[in-house]
Amino acid sequence: MSATSAKVTSMTPSPAPLDDAALDVLFRRARTQNGWLPRPVSDELLHALFDLWRYGPTAANGQPARVVFVRTPEGKARLRPCLSAGNVDKTMSAPVTAVIGYDVAFHEHLPRLFPHSPSARDGFMGEQNIPRAEASAFRNGTLQGAYLMLAARALGLDCGPMSGFDHAAVDREFFAGTAIRSNFLCNLGYGDPAKLFGRLPRLTFEECCRIV
Repeated sequence: MSATSAKVTSMTPSPAPLDDAALDVLFRRARTQNGWLPRPVSDELLHALFDLWRYGPTAANGQPARVVFVRTPEGKARLRPCLSAGNVDKTMSAPVTAVIGYDVAFHEHLPRLFPHSPSARDGFMGEQNIPRAEASAFRNGTLQGAYLMLAARALGLDCGPMSGFDHAAVDREFFAGTAIRSNFLCNLGYGDPAKLFGRLPRLTFEECCRIV
């Protein structure tokens, strides 16, 4: 083993399992929120959120997710016409709405983000590789959206992820002139317990999984 490999190995020990309280925050007691308390989310907290979720793994470290945090009245006025009717009230009352997109030109950053493979970008270049680039950007950008929600919960925020919006309108409003496309929205803030629905059922292991 090289000195560099030994150093990296020594810095990344196997993690200890989280305790039940942490697992409850991230998964078991976490809920999709439909209403929000009038409590603001600061710039500092949004930066802390980014500093956590950016470490989630992506293929070739490509990091294709791009996020617009809509928080100002002006931003909400731009977002409102893009929403399905059933999502307007809960989105307008949320302290922040994360517009989570994915950059189909993410590979332009690979020479910096994945430097030990100088040819990594080549596999996404040219018209013949557009479908590959789009598929990779969507898949890994969606993973990063999930990381964002887990990071938000870990920092004490509640989440309300949703579709139910006009993708083309959102792209025109927030990503015009770029190679970024909208994926999904996620309201962020502090949920109003009075607006929660009952916990819905989950599938069993046997319905979802096989061990072979």
